[in-house]
Amino acid sequence: MTYQSIRFTIENGIATLTLARPDKLNAATPQMADEMRHALGNTGEARAVLIRGEGRAFCSGADLSAIMAKGSAADGAYESLTEHYHPLAEAIMEHDLPIVAEVQGAAAGVGCSLALACDFCVASEDAYFLQAFVNIGLVPDGGASWLLPRLIGKARAAEMLMLGEKVPAAKAAEWGLIYRSVASDALEAEAQALAARLAAGPTKALGAMKRNLFYGFDHSYGATMQAEAEAQRDAAGTADAMEGIGAFLTKRKPEFKGK
Repeated sequence: MTYQSIRFTIENGIATLTLARPDKLNAATPQMADEMRHALGNTGEARAVLIRGEGRAFCSGADLSAIMAKGSAADGAYESLTEHYHPLAEAIMEHDLPIVAEVQGAAAGVGCSLALACDFCVASEDAYFLQAFVNIGLVPDGGASWLLPRLIGKARAAEMLMLGEKVPAAKAAEWGLIYRSVASDALEAEAQALAARLAAGPTKALGAMKRNLFYGFDHSYGATMQAEAEAQRDAAGTADAMEGIGAFLTKRKPEFKGK
């Protein structure tokens, strides 16, 4: 696939996916969603993923003109969600690799949902998170109704979803909505360092941790412990586990290879 709305590179174990519609504040289109999903399915030998936006924003939400181009607003919205944006959100959540979102400026609408679907979200102090659907008579999407109450509780989720007000990065970090808020001039370095740290980790174990985190959202304590036991059995058979255990016993730093 030739990408027109994104850029995609793999270097030093990090797959970097850049939303590349800066003149539109990286407003998402169905084509962009499909390109992102294709890229996520072709991470090759990468061991971590970094998703970022070019220019002044991470993603200002869905490009409504692209939705209207499909016909009626109702049909266009439904098709865009079920065939493009929602499969992308699931691809982010279900990906085997840890994914870091690097957020500056706006993370609004489906852009907010996609950023929060990542395992880590690092945001600059000028960033904000917004579910503005109520302001135009629409309903939050991209998984926001499932994800937000699990991240920040029902009351704060209702505030975001039903009042449609911006949540600045510092407040988002205080709430536990995101991993960290950093100075604007430190954003790129902080996000890159986090992605590099994850890329140097025990890749298969990190993937199992990610799966178990989401599994636990919807399963019992006992079922989640069983999932942990099964994941531990699998992880214990990896080369990285042997390296980690050996390093611990000999008091040295482990060198994980992602195997």
